[in-house]
Amino acid sequence: MMSCPQSFIEGEAPDSQHAKSKRGSKVTTERVALVVLCILLAAALIVICCLSSDKIRTNKELENLKHHKMKCESNLTESLAKIKSCSTVQPTCPGPKVINGPCYICEEGWELHGGKCYYFSNNKSSWNESRDQCRAKGGDLVKIESREEQTFLERRLRDVMTEVQDKFWIGLTDSAVEGRWVWVDGSPLNESLEFWSKGEPDNWKSEHPDGEDCVRMGEKGGAKDLKCWFDAVCSKPHRSICEVAGFGGQYACVF
Repeated sequence: MMSCPQSFIEGEAPDSQHAKSKRGSKVTTERVALVVLCILLAAALIVICCLSSDKIRTNKELENLKHHKMKCESNLTESLAKIKSCSTVQPTCPGPKVINGPCYICEEGWELHGGKCYYFSNNKSSWNESRDQCRAKGGDLVKIESREEQTFLERRLRDVMTEVQDKFWIGLTDSAVEGRWVWVDGSPLNESLEFWSKGEPDNWKSEHPDGEDCVRMGEKGGAKDLKCWFDAVCSKPHRSICEVAGFGGQYACVF
């Protein structure tokens, strides 16, 4: 009797086992690939969700910025309308009101008048020392250039003078050439703008042999026709009037 090979008796043929092993390996690889693909899809989905969330948040911030911009523009329009329709215009600095014109500002302690700033000192010094003090403040002893300016100073001194003999140096002298009166800027005295008190200048030499070469002003009780200038010894201590040009300001509406 013919006998069967041992391999057929004990089980499947070798080729069948090998094919089965290959199929199992293929299924495992496909499963791994599917798992990896699922992971990648899940990661992509997470990224898409995050980007969508950022985009939504960015769009919301843009909307808020647009709303804020519209609100600012509205407030600006209202403010401009108020400024244009403002009927009460006041200067941000003192001085005479000039519609649509400039005004002038003085530093603290100075008084504004006619575009100039004046400082009425309390210290008594010689004419030269007084001038140095004015220069240290950025100005010089006052130069009187109009009757209106003399009127202002003559009346203002009545208020700041403390006694009858309280006088103020001004920037006028004939120390270079006797009788030739010049202002501190070197310009000659205009004869139409002289405000000498009666009998002045007299160059009185009883106090000093060089006479009286500097000018002081002021009458506590007031002066007739503004005539309150006196020549005096330059070394005598008096108060003084400093002058400097005012610096520009602007008018603005005050609500």
